[in-house]
Amino acid sequence: MDKQLKLIECPRDAMQGWKHFIPTETKIKYINQLLKVGFDTIDFGSFVSQKAIPQMADTKEVVEQLNVQNNKTKLLAIIANSRGAKDAAEFEKISYLGFPFSVSQTFQMRNANSTIEESLERVKEIKKICDENDKEPVVFISMAFGNPYGDKYNEEIVLDWINKIVAEGTKIISLADTVGLADPSQIASLVKKTISAFPEIETGVHLHSTTFNWKEKIDAALENGCMRFDGALKGIGGCPMANDTLVGNMNSELMIAYFKQLGFLQNIKEDELLKAEEMATRIFI
Repeated sequence: MDKQLKLIECPRDAMQGWKHFIPTETKIKYINQLLKVGFDTIDFGSFVSQKAIPQMADTKEVVEQLNVQNNKTKLLAIIANSRGAKDAAEFEKISYLGFPFSVSQTFQMRNANSTIEESLERVKEIKKICDENDKEPVVFISMAFGNPYGDKYNEEIVLDWINKIVAEGTKIISLADTVGLADPSQIASLVKKTISAFPEIETGVHLHSTTFNWKEKIDAALENGCMRFDGALKGIGGCPMANDTLVGNMNSELMIAYFKQLGFLQNIKEDELLKAEEMATRIFI
């Protein structure tokens, strides 16, 4: 069995819509603890409009205090345009720049204030900035499994946009179930088709779920070749730009226990994970 399954922990996604501002020092301590656990990547913050996402206004202060020395875990920051990409690229600690690219025109305007076509131009700009600064772009395909806005949706639309993004040099794509609409059959179908159509890239999933349907969604992706999964401790989070009721992230604790049973994630340090869980319990109250 190939053991190289990647788990991306997303405290940024857990924090960004939280009801009160989490102090900068608390964020720093929490993310530094997560860096000790053994995750492949920490999606830690975002260089976006402070007005749109005030919780992430201190991302620059946070990253300056993160301890990545002698650590295999990488840092990922979310950006929404070339300005954010340039800001993030200034930090050597950051390895990945994540860009949300929605196949829903309505959501792309809400989330990034751009049309889908304009966002493809941003993908090109961001890739150039990454190349110039030794970073790797990660493109999240938002609303990859449908949307609640009535925008036209089918798998062919998703695959067509992925094809255009990959043509610009992006090598990591994450299929995002932004509002938790996907059922396991949808996940299985799109993951299988994406990996089949683009075997040269890394395909991941950023799924949202309840505590009752997470395992079926994970199985649907895993059994069809996906080896990259996003999650958040306690299953907290969701996109605050999506709708009024946030659908929680995949619960990392549940995923870790399940994946370990299957022989994956043997490098996760249980004692450090327990400390991070205890911190999360105190932060997200």
